[in-house]
Amino acid sequence: MSKLNSRDKFFDLSDYGRSAGKLFANQISHTRITPIHVTLLFGLSGLTAIYCIIQGSYWWASFFIILKSIIDAADGELARINQTPSYTGRYLDSIFDIILNFMIFTTIAIVTKTSFLYAFIAFFAVQLQGTLYNYYYVILRNKSEGGDTTSKIFEYKAPRALPGESQQSVTILFSIYYLVYGFFDKIIHVLDPDAYKVKTFPSWFMTMLSIYGLGFQLLIIAVMLPFNLIQYIVPFFIIFSFFILVLIGIRRILLR
Repeated sequence: MSKLNSRDKFFDLSDYGRSAGKLFANQISHTRITPIHVTLLFGLSGLTAIYCIIQGSYWWASFFIILKSIIDAADGELARINQTPSYTGRYLDSIFDIILNFMIFTTIAIVTKTSFLYAFIAFFAVQLQGTLYNYYYVILRNKSEGGDTTSKIFEYKAPRALPGESQQSVTILFSIYYLVYGFFDKIIHVLDPDAYKVKTFPSWFMTMLSIYGLGFQLLIIAVMLPFNLIQYIVPFFIIFSFFILVLIGIRRILLR
């Protein structure tokens, strides 16, 4: 099952790892490897990238950041191929993402001797950017006929576990997910509370919005590192967040 039907698909700048991720998922679809195993693997790739940053091996760090994006796409693809969607995988994926993002910016602060407060502001900005992308994307997916509805527009309580997963695991992971993402969700909902009323979003808008997708954010970091621009990563993402208001303004004025 695709996340979107053919009519609503768009060129997603953050989803460059999808083709390789799908190929990887197809190769392991008839093995005992589960989507959760793949999620753990992308977490390992992210940790390896962080270690490479600490060691000053920026080309290798970039490699593992890109690899992380590819593997990140593979876990969802494997779940769709095997028709085993799960809230456990969805929440675990998101929790790993925010932990790795925090660790990346903390590591950059250490390596560049940047203020941890300054790095935390950049981390906060990155999460807010990603939340805006996910907010509109989930709205589109839920309104797209036959689209993936595992993610909900508004999530305030743990969903009922799907077949094959434990309700206790879903409840615990949702609680953690809501703890680390809930505040960002509330900010975006306040900034654009009526977005869910829109019937659909045009492809050009979603492509523009995809600069805030996690894959594209990581790609920017992966490009800046080997060119010895690590000291500019933190200020870049702080400034980059100002486009949030531009994108929300476009949505509210042009897409009603």
